[in-house]
Amino acid sequence: MNAANAHLTVATVIERNGRFLMVREKVDGREVLNQPAGHWEPGETLQQAAIRETLEETAWQVELTAFIGVFLSSNSAGQHYCRFAFAADALRQHGELIIDDDIVAVEWLGLDELQAQRDKMRSDLVLHTLDTWLNGQQFDLSAVSSIPLFHNRP
Repeated sequence: MNAANAHLTVATVIERNGRFLMVREKVDGREVLNQPAGHWEPGETLQQAAIRETLEETAWQVELTAFIGVFLSSNSAGQHYCRFAFAADALRQHGELIIDDDIVAVEWLGLDELQAQRDKMRSDLVLHTLDTWLNGQQFDLSAVSSIPLFHNRP
């Protein structure tokens, strides 16, 4: 993986009553399903990025409960991704917020519904992240909250 073209992203698995908070989004003219996810921005922690991306894409305020893991992937265009995935509880929906333009819909979907739409996933990471969480992989949030951000000296 070439660090010059690696994207650092976050994703959040949010389950409530056996259903998962998902987004339908347009990517390159194609409608796909994904967990609330997006890019980390300089100046924020990975946890802050996950909470911000979830709010921006779904209008749901969440509380992170666990760190699921780090997932590496690449696509046919040669782009590489490093995804930090979290589990969270949904606290409250902010109906007055306007979600990101590329989000077509925000939905709570059951596992059967998600598996039936496997071909509509944004990437293989979507169901892999969910399967990892369903299989019980969860780490304390301190596993990523202690990652320091260093600035290079001129």
